Amino acid sequence: MPVLTQFASPELVGPIVYEGYDRAADPAWRESGAAALDDYARWCGHLCGVTCFRMFLGPTAPSLFELRDGAMKYGAYTEAGGVIRGMVYAPFAAYAREAHGVDAVVHRHLAVEEIGALLDEGRQVVASVHFEIRRPWLAAPGRGGHLVLVTGRAADGRLHFHNPSGVDAGTRAAVMSVGEFEPFFAGRGVSLR
Repeated sequence: MPVLTQFASPELVGPIVYEGYDRAADPAWRESGAAALDDYARWCGHLCGVTCFRMFLGPTAPSLFELRDGAMKYGAYTEAGGVIRGMVYAPFAAYAREAHGVDAVVHRHLAVEEIGALLDEGRQVVASVHFEIRRPWLAAPGRGGHLVLVTGRAADGRLHFHNPSGVDAGTRAAVMSVGEFEPFFAGRGVSLR
């Protein structure tokens, strides 16, 4: 399974999210599939959900912005008055099912322990977490607002997940115990198979 970032240049994730690096200066923006630089710069920070979906779909997946456009047609992302809202789970799940043939189930109330059972069923989980999960050595400042793809678990129960805004290889393809993951987790998500 590919490990992808929502920003076209993985090496720029840290500078973008922590140092104010201009998204419009990303030299690889065209690789995202965006039609225009300003569209890329405005949207890339909001596309963690479809980046998770793109990873789930694998190496033959459509481009990031093709997935964004498809999800928007279903109402999974909306933009009004310059404010971007998304990813809305139910429309996203309908998009995943109808446009890509994926068995997508919305989990509005999901205990962290239940993620393991979903993984055991052969599902992967797009889980709502706080974006600071990429710095797990710090206390979780909150829950939710960002999405990661939980791909599996180790024999000891640790969760394996791909983070679209991970700042390095270890935070993009990360492993955490359930206890470490839980303070960042908002208790909701979408499982995919």
